Amino acid sequence: MNKLNFVKGACAVLALCAATAITLQAQTFGVLHSFDGTDGANPMSALIQGTDGNLYGTTNGGGASGYGTVFKISPAGTLTTLYNFCSQSGCTDGVYPAAGLIQASDGNFYGTTAGDGVNWFGTVFKMTANGALITLYSFCAQSGCADGSTPYASLMQATDGNLYGTTYSGGVYAYGTVFKMTLSGTLTTLHSFSETQDDGALPYSGLIQGIDGKFYGTTVGGGANLSCLFNGCGTIFTMTSSGVLSTFYSFCNPWQSGCPGGAEPYGALVQATDGDLYGTTRLGGILYGGGDGTVFNITPSGTATKLYPFQGWDGGDPLAALIQATDGNLYGTTSGTGYSGELSMIFEFELSTNGLNTLHSFSGADGQYASGALVQHTNGSLYGTTESGGAYGDGTAFVLSMGLAPFVETQPNHGKAGKAIEILGTYMGGASSVTFNGTPAEFQVDSPSLIRAIIPAGATTGTVQVTTPSGVLSSNVPFRVTQ
Repeated sequence: MNKLNFVKGACAVLALCAATAITLQAQTFGVLHSFDGTDGANPMSALIQGTDGNLYGTTNGGGASGYGTVFKISPAGTLTTLYNFCSQSGCTDGVYPAAGLIQASDGNFYGTTAGDGVNWFGTVFKMTANGALITLYSFCAQSGCADGSTPYASLMQATDGNLYGTTYSGGVYAYGTVFKMTLSGTLTTLHSFSETQDDGALPYSGLIQGIDGKFYGTTVGGGANLSCLFNGCGTIFTMTSSGVLSTFYSFCNPWQSGCPGGAEPYGALVQATDGDLYGTTRLGGILYGGGDGTVFNITPSGTATKLYPFQGWDGGDPLAALIQATDGNLYGTTSGTGYSGELSMIFEFELSTNGLNTLHSFSGADGQYASGALVQHTNGSLYGTTESGGAYGDGTAFVLSMGLAPFVETQPNHGKAGKAIEILGTYMGGASSVTFNGTPAEFQVDSPSLIRAIIPAGATTGTVQVTTPSGVLSSNVPFRVTQ
């Protein structure tokens, strides 16, 4: 296993870290909605942008039955509750959704609940845009919960069209699973974690698919270093679509000598445009001193580097994944106590300097305990949720504007010539052209927030651009043309 070392020029001492963690004043923050219990409570996960331009998410509690909701909220803050969990007898539709949603290629939303369902250990569900929900799978359907139980993570749709996800517990060894599911609900368990030296345990977050086609994920326990408080210090793993899993990094105990790095990566990874993977750990960061978590970098081959150690006053206990915004920087949240007693923060991490900028400190009235990741809407602004705080103490939905320009996002961000894809954006009504790295494409404008385009013959990997009456909108990441 590789040692987690400081990157050259990064924060090697507290004084340097204090110099690089500064509060910026140029951004604009606003609370879009305060949950009051009746419309949901305690949103724990990231929002997503739907093809209609609205944001969609879940709450872990509240709603008509008190067991959580699915909601949509406009970028201006108008909230609509789409579904109340435990609406069915015996809560066979599930309770306590801890994860966010995805919108799959069929236009439907897919998600998980952490509890109940037919077997009481969580579900996978499908929901239409108007809120009609179908339970696709109830976990613990097999003897000993060999199929997994208690999914805390969001699903993802891979290039093969199937959904992939994790369960926090269950499986053959009771330490969680990785599974594959068709859009119709057929589940295949790909891996059962075992908490051995070469395996992780307790995957809290979901998977990502790298540009190499492999899946990457984290576990908060297990691995080669089993000396942490609960079931090991955590791992990073890679997996093929057939379920061949390899642990290529094990985190170490931050309270022991020789381990300046972090432990317990609760958030998913993100692959940045430089090809490397980035994430956060909840613990560690200060040599011999524990610490309040880290931002780390790891190459797909397994070379890890700690980029920034949190120290409490600049935030702590990051639980969520990072995102890379259109300015190239990483953005994230911390859930723990920060400077002057604020409970959590929004931060920016500059890849060019390895410096961290505090963008907003939550005070309670505007939310607290930000445990979910941010999302950048195609209007350029960042959106997120807090698990508690706000006007009623049940959490908030918020927006943070950094002055970033509108853009377009392709779904998916890869494909072969002749395939139809969706392009999300804002203000795209009256679009006159769509190009793939300069090659014109056939397209249809469905709404100001959605265009359907055909990948043109001869297109090459590069930026997708949409020409509108108000200007040219470029894609946030290069579109990969596959063979």
